[in-house]
Amino acid sequence: MAKGVNFCDGRKAIRGLGGARLPCLPADLSGWLRIVARTAVLSALVAHSGCSTLPTAGPTNALASMDQFVPASLPFATVKVTNDVEEILERNSIRIGRVFVDRRGPSEIRFGVGDTVSVTVFEAAAGGLFIPADAGVRPGNYVTLPNQQVDTQGNITVPYAGAIKAQGRTAVQVQAAIVAALKNRALEPQAVVALVDQRASSISVLGEVGTPSRFPASASGERLLDAISRAGGPRNPGYDTWVMLEREGRQAAAPFAAILEQPANNIFVRPQDTIYVFTQPQTFVAFGASGQQGQFPFGAWRLSIAEALGKAGGLNDNLADPASVYLYRGERREVAEQLGVDCARFGGPIVPIIYNLNLRDPNGYFLATKFEMRNKDVIFTSNAQSVEASKLLTYVRLITATVNDPLMAAVNAYTVKGLATGTSSATVVNTTTTVK
Repeated sequence: MAKGVNFCDGRKAIRGLGGARLPCLPADLSGWLRIVARTAVLSALVAHSGCSTLPTAGPTNALASMDQFVPASLPFATVKVTNDVEEILERNSIRIGRVFVDRRGPSEIRFGVGDTVSVTVFEAAAGGLFIPADAGVRPGNYVTLPNQQVDTQGNITVPYAGAIKAQGRTAVQVQAAIVAALKNRALEPQAVVALVDQRASSISVLGEVGTPSRFPASASGERLLDAISRAGGPRNPGYDTWVMLEREGRQAAAPFAAILEQPANNIFVRPQDTIYVFTQPQTFVAFGASGQQGQFPFGAWRLSIAEALGKAGGLNDNLADPASVYLYRGERREVAEQLGVDCARFGGPIVPIIYNLNLRDPNGYFLATKFEMRNKDVIFTSNAQSVEASKLLTYVRLITATVNDPLMAAVNAYTVKGLATGTSSATVVNTTTTVK
C-alpha cells in the first residue's frame, strides 16, 4: 500500500491554486469547485481575446497608426498635423476680412426709397419757366421746390420735367437728369439736389453695444470700429465679445479682439449693412489621459492646442501616449478637400475629421503652438499600450481572486469542521513517497 495515501471514505483530495495540497473534500463539492475553476479560466480567455470590454475613456491608441486603416471603411477622415495642414487651416479660418474682400474706400451715398430730398432750379435770365415773386430785382431766376420723398417707384417730381429717377443715383446724377429734362424749355437751367433726411442708406448696429441704433451712412466713410463706436461701443469689451457683419445676404463673424489686432478685418461698412455685437464664451472639451477631464473656457480670443492641453493639466505621465493626441472637429467641405480628404463618401457641407498630433516628435510641440483651436473642439489623449495591458492583467487577477476566495473558504470550512468534531479525515494527500 502506498505510504501516506489517505482513504477519505469517498472523498477526494484536490490541489489548490499554485499546486498547494488541500484537505480531502466530498466528491460533490470537489466537482462543484472544478466547475467554478473552469468558469474562471474561460472568463480570463474572454477578457484576453476581447480587450474592448476593459474600461477606458475612449478609443485606443491604434489610431496613431492611421495608415493601417482603409479610408473608405471609416465614418470619418483622419489627418496628421503637419506644417502644410496648419497653413491650409490658417488660410481658411473664418474672418470678416476673408469673407468680404472688397477693399474699396467709402461708397457714394445714393438715394433710395424713403429719402427726403430738396431740389433748387436755376435759370440764367429773367422771364423763364421759374419766375419768383422778386424776379424784377435780380437778373436770373431760381426756385426751391418743396422737400419731397423718393416714392415707392424710386422717383421724385420736378415741374416741367416730370418724374425723375432718383433711386440708386447720386445727387450729381439726379441733377444731370433734371437739367437734361429742362434744357429745351428753361433758360440755361441748372439744378442743385440735396439730401435732407437720409433713410435708405443707413447702417444698423445691434446687440450688446451702448446705444443700439440705426444711423445714416457717412459720405466720408466709416469702418467697423467707427460704426461700433457711434453706437456707444461694446458693453463687454472682453475676449468673449464677437462682431458679426451681414451684407447682401452674406454673414461673417470674428472676435472683437481680432478686429482690433488684425486690421484686415476692420473693413469699410456700406449702406444697408447690419452689425451685430454679441457675447459667446468659447469652450473646448478634454477627455482621456490628460491631467484633467472636462469642459474648459478659452480665456482668450485665440487659443492654440498647446495652450488648451496646458489648461487641461497637460498629459498624464502615468497613462498618456504622447503620439496619440487627437482633435475631433467638423470642417467645411472645401477645406477638407484642400487637406487631401476624399469627400465623395461624405454627404453634407461638413466633413468629420480627426486630427492626430504626435508629441513624441519634438516638432509636434512647435506644431501645437500654431494649431488654432475652435469653439466646441474635442481633444482626446489615448492611453499607452502598457496601460491597456496592465488593465487586462488586473482584470484577470480579479477573476482569479473571485474564484479562489470561495474555494479557500469552502476548504477552510471543512477543515474547521473536522477539527471541531475530532475526526482525522482532513489528512493532506502526499503522493510523492510510495513504499512497496
